[in-house]
Amino acid sequence: MIPLPLDIKKTVTIHCCFKRICQGCSYATRLREVEMRLKQTCPFCRQTPETREDFDGLRMKRLGANDPFALVDEGLNQYEKGDYKSSFEHRKKAAELGNVEADFHLSSMYQFGYGVEKDRGKAIYHLEEAAIGGHPDARAILGQEEWKNGNAERTMKHWIIAATLGHDVSLKNLMTAFKGGFVSKEELATALRAHQTAVDATKSPHREAAEKDYSQRAALVAATKIPHREAAEECHRQRAKN
Repeated sequence: MIPLPLDIKKTVTIHCCFKRICQGCSYATRLREVEMRLKQTCPFCRQTPETREDFDGLRMKRLGANDPFALVDEGLNQYEKGDYKSSFEHRKKAAELGNVEADFHLSSMYQFGYGVEKDRGKAIYHLEEAAIGGHPDARAILGQEEWKNGNAERTMKHWIIAATLGHDVSLKNLMTAFKGGFVSKEELATALRAHQTAVDATKSPHREAAEKDYSQRAALVAATKIPHREAAEECHRQRAKN
């Protein structure tokens, strides 16, 4: 199985059963449905929710079953609505069920006091839990924290692990650290090879095709929002009012 890309923007969450797949799998599934004239269904649960009410019913069902991915998703929904307390409770429950993404977000909420009292110790604890679970952003941030504390050796260890997982920023940090003499040539070379291996492992023809397709669609959308066109539309609206 090809691992998911680190960039969450290159993944798709299927909201009927809360499975997360890459854009390539989503693209390939939709392409197959079009070519074979099949009805659009979820590739996992085979359900076909058609209305908002259908989706809400399935979402509530997954929340009732304490699905950690559904809890994380609901935590994000509540956060965007500004209900930080509800967001915290959903993420806390998901973290207790072993979801590292929830731990990562809880760290930030404890750090800044969103929905809960500020607690530096708990912020670091959840950051460590996420890092241990394989969350590269959490690992990279732990490196930054160690750097602030003056522990360069531990910083390099965190960044090397993150780079090995395919984390681009950590690799760039290691290159800068190498110039400063904080990491050896051999350590940097090993990290470079491991990083490339991790990145290559996430590549596939379908993912490349999907990325090209989505980029073209984004360009088309952007082309419809040029300033002159928006100004003309506003002018027409003002004239209609008068």
